[in-house]
Amino acid sequence: MIYGYIRPTIADTSCEQQFKILEPICGQVYKEEHDSAKDRTELLALLHNLSNGDKIVVWQLFTIADSSRHLMELLEVLDKKGAYLQTVKEEIDTERKSEYSLSKMLSHLIEFQNEIIRERTKKGMEYARKHGKTSGRPRKADENVKKAIEMYQSKKYTLKDIKEATGISKSTLYRYLEN
Repeated sequence: MIYGYIRPTIADTSCEQQFKILEPICGQVYKEEHDSAKDRTELLALLHNLSNGDKIVVWQLFTIADSSRHLMELLEVLDKKGAYLQTVKEEIDTERKSEYSLSKMLSHLIEFQNEIIRERTKKGMEYARKHGKTSGRPRKADENVKKAIEMYQSKKYTLKDIKEATGISKSTLYRYLEN
């Protein structure tokens, strides 16, 4: 049997894109209701129901695993059950073992690690934004900026004097002057 497994991501919160891709391929699709790495009840149910020769199809490695260690543990479970894993995006199919060179596997692993970092960064930034936090470099105090602009326009001070008095660097000052 071919099973699909989907879970929400920042780019596909409702899993619609993943479902459109997997539904025609799979006899049954398991869907997690949350994107958390913990409490993956649908994945556990899927792994429990696997039999020899079954295959799990996912959009990408990150869908099924949250780390390299987690991926290795899943692959061990699949191997013990005689089941296979297929990814659509990376075009991995463990049923065709002889087709993979070490360099190809390493490139997939590196991309997998990058995807983990990207997803966690996006999730963290979204969480911060929802809780009123701003990202990026902190803004300079408005009174310092005004003072720096006034000092510059008076032509009585050097850029070094302005920086020492206000803490505003030359590049920051020029950026404010352009606006």
